[in-house]
Formats: sequence, structure tokens, C-alpha cells
Amino acid sequence: MGDVKASLWAMLVEAWLLRAAAAHPERAALQTPDESMSYAELLSDARAGAAELIKRGVRPGQRVGIALPAGLAFARALHACLLLGAIAVPVDLRLGAAERQHIIDGTAALVQEPLGENVTPLSPAAEESGAPPPPDDLFLRVVHDLDSTAVVIHTSGSTSTPKPVELTYGNLLWSALGSAVALGSDSDERWLCTLPVSHIGGLSILVRSAIYASTAVLHEHFQTERVLRALREDEITLVSLVPTTLARLLDGGLEHPPTLRCALTGGGPAGEALLERARAAGVPLSQTYGLTEACSQVTTTPTAAIYREGQLGGGVPLFCTRLRIAEDGEIMLAGPTVAPAMLDRAGWLTTGDLGRLDEDGHLHVTGRSADTIVSGGENVAPAEVEAVIEAHPDVLEAAVLARPDPEWGEVVTAVVVPRAGAVLEADALRAHCAGHLAAYKVPKHVTFLSEPLPRTRSGKLLRRELR
Repeated sequence: MGDVKASLWAMLVEAWLLRAAAAHPERAALQTPDESMSYAELLSDARAGAAELIKRGVRPGQRVGIALPAGLAFARALHACLLLGAIAVPVDLRLGAAERQHIIDGTAALVQEPLGENVTPLSPAAEESGAPPPPDDLFLRVVHDLDSTAVVIHTSGSTSTPKPVELTYGNLLWSALGSAVALGSDSDERWLCTLPVSHIGGLSILVRSAIYASTAVLHEHFQTERVLRALREDEITLVSLVPTTLARLLDGGLEHPPTLRCALTGGGPAGEALLERARAAGVPLSQTYGLTEACSQVTTTPTAAIYREGQLGGGVPLFCTRLRIAEDGEIMLAGPTVAPAMLDRAGWLTTGDLGRLDEDGHLHVTGRSADTIVSGGENVAPAEVEAVIEAHPDVLEAAVLARPDPEWGEVVTAVVVPRAGAVLEADALRAHCAGHLAAYKVPKHVTFLSEPLPRTRSGKLLRRELR
């Protein structure tokens, strides 16, 4: 009997917002360019928001859509759901009406304005029930069940229609613990979030900060000058970026940010040229590989390893994550950060990403299996070719994709955006590639664009829009 009780209690942990507010009530939980909120205030507002959801008919285990921009109102709604035990479903505000409707289908309520102003009940039962509402605190949680679903995040849709991923409280907690081991943790941490909070990269910053009882600094979206000012003046210690936004900050003059100890960069490969620019500018950089199904970070390369060894991989797995490479080169994952519904019968997640492990156990991501180009029977990883092209000093960014060809089946094609003022010729760029790649990997065709390449809000390249 004792063993059964121990196993049951092992599934429960103290609600992290309650714990943070009890330990550090006056500490800033959230800060935006315009306002801030302490942990005591966030807990009070989240309780009030949860009570409002209850009065609207929402019950634990039901889904609540949150269609709000990154900011204090979004954070209040998120924590209100977590206190209630309702499942938060963030909605990307940039999606079209049909895409947004697809996400909110099946939710019991939709929060489109700050709690306290308007919550739209969507469940017929919530609207038609004539029963009096229960006491405000009847359903409020003092513990989190690690096996219960906390949030539903929709993938960024880089290769297909966004799909829902159910992440548990356990997934979120283990991800936060693994990240703290990989990056270190400071009681005075101030983590700047410039990523969409509707995706796991941004949302996880809010959750981790509550678990750590540290401060999340939220920007509604990335603006180069605003982020530069924050890194210089707002005592930011951590920031999450993608290679594109890192490049924009360096172009904007970022140098030796005074309090920054780590710029965590993911969402796609960062080439050697970008890494060297960051090193020369005194930016402490850490690369990460992650995905929604594994609750954000999977591997992380320490800053020292990047600059000392020139590591271009995603680094070593988080301490709680198991990683192996299948015979076909696909990256396979297991562990407590992986969404339970995404595991196969053997307990592994098939990521769709290709990679290899070096002798030190560092992961090197080589591309997506769906993006692999087969030219004359030879496999070509677009990410490898893109890295070579982007190493050219006159190239801002590049995308590599397949074009049908009657002789070779598929041929390698490059879409290139030159740096401002640069003059590039296709033959010269192909010669540059030939100096670093096998002949069959050198692009047969090169197209130049003056506009940025299409990307998701989380920075992933949308090759399908270039085909």
C-alpha cells in the first residue's frame, strides 16, 4: 500500500505559480516595454481569471482558446487556465479565419480580450446550463498532476498544416529542469521572449520563468531597435532568438551586451559565418535543437563549446532526454519531455529530422527527411548546401530545394537573397559551392530574390512556398 501511495504522490507537484508567489511575492514575474507585474499580482489576477472562467462554465480538463498578443493579459489567461486545471490552447493571431477556427474547434471558451472584460463561452453546455455557478475556488488547483494535459500547442506548419500537440504538466516541468541544467539558472534571471507565445519556443519561457520564480520579459513581436535597447538597458540575462533575428541584431550594431549570459538560438541552423560574427561582437551564444512534440529544447550546445570547437550542431541532449539515430538517419527521441501521444509503441518519437552524432555525442542536424533531394540516385541535404551558400560574404540568406529534371529526377536549386548593395552572379556562387561540396550537391540553378525568404513566425524556412 505504501508503494501505491508513493507512486500517486509522485505524480503531483505544488502549483508553481503558488510556490513562486509564496517565495518571492514582490519579484517581477512579467515585464513588457510598458508595464510589469509581481508574482503576488500575477497570482491574484490568475485566481480572478480562473474564477471568471468557472462562472462562464469552464471546468477542469476542458480546453480554453487564448487569442491574445504576447503580454500581461496573455500570461494572466495562461496561468488562470493552469490554476483551474483547464487546458490552454494558444491561438496564433496571424492565422487566417479558417485556420483559427480549426484551432478553437472543441474549446469550451475563447479568451479574446483580457480576463475581466470578455470571455466567449463556446460550449453549448456552458451557455444553456441554468445551474448556479460553483464557488470561485472550488476547482482551483494547489497541485499540478504531471500526467494531465496542460496546454495544446499547434506546430508551426513549416512542412504541412499545423497539428495539435498535447503537452502535460510533466512535459513542461521536465523541460524547465533540463533547460536549467543545460544553461544554468540564476535567481535574478531575466529571460527576454521575442518569439510567438502561441508556439512552444515562446510559451515555454513563460512557464519556465514561473517554475524558476524568475522574470519573463515579453515583447509582442520582434523589433530590432526595441530588442537592442532591452539588451543594452534592461538587464537581460537570457534571450531566445532564431538565426534571422540574431543576424538582424548584429546588423543593428549589437556588441558586448552588458548583462547577457546566453543568447539561445534555434529554429534552424546557424552557419559558421553567423557564429563568427556573434563571437566577434562578444555575444555569448548557445545553439539548440528542439521541437513542439518534445516541449521545446532537445539538445543544447554550451557557449564555450561553440566558440572553442566551432560546434555547428544542436549540442548534447538535455539530461532527461534520450536520443538515437535510426538506420535511415532519422532523429529519434524519448523521455519525460516528449508528448505522450506522440510516442510509438516502442516509446520513441520519430521526429522527421535527419542528423548524426559525433564522437563527443553532439547532435548535428542535417535536414528534414521530407526535404531530402534525390539527384541521380544521390541524396542531398538542403541544410548542408544552404550553410555553404550562406557562408559567402555577399549572401544574406538562402533556401535550397528540388526541381524536377528529366535526366536526374531532381536537381538542386538555390533561392538566394543577397546582402544589401551586393552584386552576385549565379556562376560565381556555383563556383563557391564547388569549392566546398561534391559536384552533385552544387546547385544546377540559382535564383535571386530581393525580398526576405518566407518563414514561419518561429523562424523556420517555408520551402513549400518557393516551389
